[in-house]
Amino acid sequence: MSTPKIGLALGGGGARGLSHIPVLQALDDMGITPHAITGTSIGALIGAGYAGGVSGDALEAYTLETLGEWKKVLSKLVEVSMPKRFADLLGGKSSIGQFDSKRVLEVFVGEVLKNDFSELSIPFQAIAADYYKAEEVRFSEGSLVDAVSASIAIPFVFRPVHLNDTVLIDGGVVNPLPFDVLPSDCDIVIAVDVVGTPKRDEKRGFPSATESVFGATQILMRTISQEKLKIRAPDLSIFPNIKQYQVLDFLKAREILEDSAGLRDEVKVELDQKIENYLIS
Repeated sequence: MSTPKIGLALGGGGARGLSHIPVLQALDDMGITPHAITGTSIGALIGAGYAGGVSGDALEAYTLETLGEWKKVLSKLVEVSMPKRFADLLGGKSSIGQFDSKRVLEVFVGEVLKNDFSELSIPFQAIAADYYKAEEVRFSEGSLVDAVSASIAIPFVFRPVHLNDTVLIDGGVVNPLPFDVLPSDCDIVIAVDVVGTPKRDEKRGFPSATESVFGATQILMRTISQEKLKIRAPDLSIFPNIKQYQVLDFLKAREILEDSAGLRDEVKVELDQKIENYLIS
């Protein structure tokens, strides 16, 4: 029997999505190239990089290089021409501004993100939401930068993306865990869920206005995923234990990667068992 085709779905969840990286490292360790990848929001960003040939280890190194030191982050923010407000957001403060997601991609990940879907080595789809039609939009061809820009356009943080007379926002509001978008010929479907739940502030005991907005979005995304799971479940569901981090905790990249590092071995054990079961079935 031939080796099973692995489908990989990387969900949305802001900074918590950095925990997708150990899952990719596990696949690399096993010598597995996914048959197809789908991604929403941060999952689209990381999935696009991986589908473009950037290894899990390289993604980790680039993340730490880019987000691991405040001075380097500040330098990048200067390039975006909005250092103070965006720095406040990354630092978890309550100020809100709407920024250009495409410009942020160019500055922060321009070195690792391909320009067009045709340049990818693994079939990939990015999920965004059509704001006015209130429906899912799937990108699988054309400008990869435009697709990922739309998929990561978190309301209140980024401006909606205008593309071909369509207004697009973060795909998490319609499909936060897009395992159902993977091709039907995938033999084993892996879904990595990083939505989590709102974090309680033990000192205040009550969410701020900004936390309420992001928390409500988390609840929405979690509800959508749970309803989907009632209809169909992935073969392997992965839930990184990173609920202590908030959506915009990108300056805690090192801590997130350290706390999720154990996934690398866990995924190898669980996926190896799934493959063995497939081969003997």
